[in-house]
Amino acid sequence: MTKRILVVDDRNELLHLMRRVLEDEQYQVSILQEGKDAVERVKSQLPDLLILDLKLGDISGQDILKQLKSDHVTGDIPVIVYTAAVLEADEVSKLIESDPKLYNGVFLLRKPFELQVLLDKVEELLEKTETGH
Repeated sequence: MTKRILVVDDRNELLHLMRRVLEDEQYQVSILQEGKDAVERVKSQLPDLLILDLKLGDISGQDILKQLKSDHVTGDIPVIVYTAAVLEADEVSKLIESDPKLYNGVFLLRKPFELQVLLDKVEELLEKTETGH
């Protein structure tokens, strides 16, 4: 079955690049350019994986992550978060370390990253959910 991925980023060009790259790998990709709708969208779509920019214009990606992870409906969805902001990356690292059980399946990528690194991580996280490990 095709794995469904939701990408949330306020930068249009990056959204479309990611969608193209992920679709080339046979994933079904939805994109969302506004963070404020992200939680509702994840709840209604229940994607197999969320790829989330931490620096969104209208809402903090961290807040979205916290909301999703604390909700039993969306808590098990793996999330790849990324940012170029060192401070923000450190905050999220601390968040994940502070509660590894709650933030299980959350992976942080620091920008700039190679698309291949992203694809490898996507595949790894999706395989984990498939086998239940």
